[in-house]
Amino acid sequence: MASKLPLITEPELLMQHLDDDNLLIVDLCSEASFARGHLPGAVHVSPRELVSGLPPAPGQLPGEQQLSRLFSRLGLRPDLHVVAYDDEGGGWAGRFLWTLEVVGHQHYSYLNGGIWAWRSAGGPLTTEVRQPAADSVSVSINPDPVMGKEDILKRLGDSSFAVWDARGPDEYQGQKITAQKNGHIPGAIHCEWTELMDRDADLRIRQDAADYLQKKGLTIDKTIVTHCQSHHRSGFTWLVGKALGYDIKAYPGSWSEWGNAPDTPVER
Repeated sequence: MASKLPLITEPELLMQHLDDDNLLIVDLCSEASFARGHLPGAVHVSPRELVSGLPPAPGQLPGEQQLSRLFSRLGLRPDLHVVAYDDEGGGWAGRFLWTLEVVGHQHYSYLNGGIWAWRSAGGPLTTEVRQPAADSVSVSINPDPVMGKEDILKRLGDSSFAVWDARGPDEYQGQKITAQKNGHIPGAIHCEWTELMDRDADLRIRQDAADYLQKKGLTIDKTIVTHCQSHHRSGFTWLVGKALGYDIKAYPGSWSEWGNAPDTPVER
């Protein structure tokens, strides 16, 4: 059964489950990549469907109505095991799986390395577009996987709490202008999302991720919140933390909210 698939699933294992009736494969690649060839049975989801798109923080969670439309289109049922993948190393796929957590659906996996690993493993591809069995789905938001600006402000300086900044070093240091205020959340630990990808293994999660993060101070004994500019890149870092067993949450407002808010402290 597809429900036996681990959170981080390799292509060879997924190939054995492509015919499972309770499997929903979600493609978060670019539209061009999806058109060139995608996993058999995969349904395409646009990143636009995962975010509110509203300034100043377009990465914020959509409302329950928008999410209900998305999951109705996908025909999400409690018994479905969802596998997500993308073409960029896990950002949008991670954001999608985090969204599943937010709506209380916990049967899911990430195709390690995404479409790149699938192609390298000789996995079958198709250009046939499948229409999922749509169903009327009404979701409600579970706040547990989410941290907001006020939640983070309350925890700053807490030794059992860490902020994982997944942006680039120029953003973290405040050299790149992306908001009214630039820099990082005080005490935030910087680990750019791409540092956790193995470029020699088709963008799979690096095998020494736990040791790598521990050396940076992102340890399993802390509650961790991760963010980027819009909770796209931090979709992947949330996923890595989840796979390692961390108590990890995400800040969907990310820097686009923090850096434009009048009441937030900033370090450079």
